[in-house]
Amino acid sequence: MNDVREHVREKYAEAARQADPGSCGCGSGGCCDAGTSDAGELYGEQAGEVPEGAALASLGCGNPVVVAELRRGEVVLDLGSGGGIDVILSAKRVGPTGLAYGLDMTDEMLELARRNAADAAVTNVEFLKGYIEDVPLPDRSVDVIISNCVINLSTDKPGVFGEMARVLRAGGRLGISDIVAGDDLTPAQRAERGSWVGCIAGALSFGEYEAELRRAGFVDVELTPTQEVAHGIFSAIVRATKPFSEGS
Repeated sequence: MNDVREHVREKYAEAARQADPGSCGCGSGGCCDAGTSDAGELYGEQAGEVPEGAALASLGCGNPVVVAELRRGEVVLDLGSGGGIDVILSAKRVGPTGLAYGLDMTDEMLELARRNAADAAVTNVEFLKGYIEDVPLPDRSVDVIISNCVINLSTDKPGVFGEMARVLRAGGRLGISDIVAGDDLTPAQRAERGSWVGCIAGALSFGEYEAELRRAGFVDVELTPTQEVAHGIFSAIVRATKPFSEGS
């Protein structure tokens, strides 16, 4: 599955190179079969709060900043932060007493995100290089985890969910936008509807997603489909909470 990861990295590195304003590359979702073709559709007026380069590099399928209902002073981690749109918006919402981390494996995206954050004049941000299956942060160090159409790209989703549980503080929460398959579709049928790098072939079903989150220790798990992006494949909102104590 390392070949899948490298294919994803190459595709999103190219997206970063094409995302500078005025280009006609595969920004704004064009590299993800299930993404939107217009960041404005997902973010509305919020798109005006970020530099154009951050909006052009948005490859997501939702608006996790809204899903997460961020509060002042919180520490937020964005898994697969791309060009930084969700990190920048998060930083504005948690304010100067909060902090927004962005984690990405692609040097080109990290460079773009840092430039976009500087252009947006947000200083309570930190971009980290690494994998979402091996988050370079200490245990119980963040209050909220967000992600936008990225977890479906991982070939080790139980590893991702385990890392989320590890770095979240007790009572911490998830606010995620992702691509999820209907429970009646087999993995082969999902692959027929789109590629792995296109955010479809690697999608978990609703039942699998919930089961894996609960296995990692999360409670109050909710998956809500928002749009059908291919037959039986949906963009979805995912919410869950890390309990305050074991066995909650």
